[in-house]
Amino acid sequence: MTPALATLVAALAAAGPAPARAADPVLEPVRLAPRVWLVQGDPGVASAANRGFNSNAAFVVTGDGVVVIDALGTPALGRALVRAIRKVTRQPIRRVILTHYHADHVYGLGALKAAGAEVWASGEGRAYLEGDEAAKRLEQRRKELAPWFDAGNPLFPADRWLDADAAFELGGARFEVVRLGPAHSPEDLMVVLPDDGVVFSGDVIFAGRIPFVGEADSRRWLAAIDRLLERRPKLLVSGHGPASRDPATHLALTRDYLRHLRAVMGAAVQDLVPFEEAYAAADWSAYAKLPAFEPANRINAYGTYLTMEREMLEAGRR
Repeated sequence: MTPALATLVAALAAAGPAPARAADPVLEPVRLAPRVWLVQGDPGVASAANRGFNSNAAFVVTGDGVVVIDALGTPALGRALVRAIRKVTRQPIRRVILTHYHADHVYGLGALKAAGAEVWASGEGRAYLEGDEAAKRLEQRRKELAPWFDAGNPLFPADRWLDADAAFELGGARFEVVRLGPAHSPEDLMVVLPDDGVVFSGDVIFAGRIPFVGEADSRRWLAAIDRLLERRPKLLVSGHGPASRDPATHLALTRDYLRHLRAVMGAAVQDLVPFEEAYAAADWSAYAKLPAFEPANRINAYGTYLTMEREMLEAGRR
């Protein structure tokens, strides 16, 4: 445990009794392909109303065990995910692959590890776990989603950190784990089932809602989308929203939104227009009615403004 996390755990222990734990959610897995299942989160941001269930997790049932992609956003959801898998199969849960270390994808890891799963993640995730941001976000989520958190620490390091792409076979299914970051996060991964034509994109693709961008490297994010398309998936399973058998259309929202942010904020930076003025003048009508627009769009725009400033400074040094 890092010093920052140790401090947080001690502070939580000293804060007194935790709120009563609510009943765990019930998740209904949906079959997408012969061996691929999805539990789909609500649109929008994590909240008490949706019990933190705003992201997706998927699992692949092979002849020799289950591989899970992402772990959802609370310990309660992690337990519910294990129960959802058990509705489908009694095969052992062999592995969980994290597409990235954001809060809505990792806090359910404890239940999966207790079920015997080995955790894989991109090596860049080490820096997140060792930094202050992990402890701050955990404290925030504990407060916002207290009834669905336990007293223990839900953050776990990977059992295998991937510093290069990886591939493996399990029970007749071939898996490829491809490093895409930095994009939405520094540690983005996608998981590919090449024989099935399935790609699990994580949050490189958001479907049906505004992506969370912040200060992500949107230029490389767009390049990551192009790399994903090179796989020509027949089925695309995104980190948020429904899966799709029309991947090119499905990813258009994320790609078009990133391009719009970069065009609007890039022009403002080029013309020395202050952020507030540029934001007020921008046309957001294509996105304003989508889930997560209100909490995310201004943050995304400001983060992109800073990104475009950095890119311009870097270009000037060449």
